[in-house]
Parts: sequence; C-alpha cells; structure tokens
Amino acid sequence: MEHELLNLVFKAADDKRAEDLVVLNMQGISLLADYFVICHANSDRQVQAIAREIQEKAHEANYTVKRVEGFDAARWVLIDLGDVVAHVFHRDERSYYNLERLWGDAPELYVEDDTHE
Repeated sequence: MEHELLNLVFKAADDKRAEDLVVLNMQGISLLADYFVICHANSDRQVQAIAREIQEKAHEANYTVKRVEGFDAARWVLIDLGDVVAHVFHRDERSYYNLERLWGDAPELYVEDDTHE
C-alpha cells in the first residue's frame, strides 16, 4: 500500500512539472516516515500547484493528509501523508536546506514513472 502512495505522490509532483524529483528510503533511519519525496519548483505559484496536486490526488485515492505546513509562504511545503512525506521546495530554498545531504545515509529509491514512454 505504501508503494501505491509513493507512486501517487511522485506522479502528482511530476504531473505539475516538479524538478529534480528524489525519493529517499527512510526505513530504519527516521521514525517520521518510510519515504521522503523531495522536489522543487521555480516559483511560489508552482510550489503551491505541486503541493495542491499531491493533496488532491491523495484525497481522491482516500489517503489521509495528516498535516500540511508552509503552503502560504510557498518556500518549503511539507505534506505529511503518514508513511510518505513530500517536501516541495522553492528552488532557492532546496539547496539551502539540502535534505539529501542531511539524510545522506538514506538510500535513494528509483521510482519508475511509466507515463513517460
């Protein structure tokens, strides 16, 4: 089930043209979530569009959105879906926070997006 959610989040972000989509496998590393989906956008409006799409697709598939933080500021939106946490950054903030380096011991997971044949 969590792989379905992971794929849903990944595809929702990709559909809204999120850039540099990365999935970190946090199992055994963080108690917060099993997976982090990290991406960025080039404008506040696009950050919000990606975050909104992730929430809408999750609701449509009957997943619970536990928490959303940072939506109004649109610099770093965190969407907590339980096993999967999405981090949607504004491009400028992503390199500053550099979650991939912070969680450097978390292996990157390749998510196959079969919509781009």
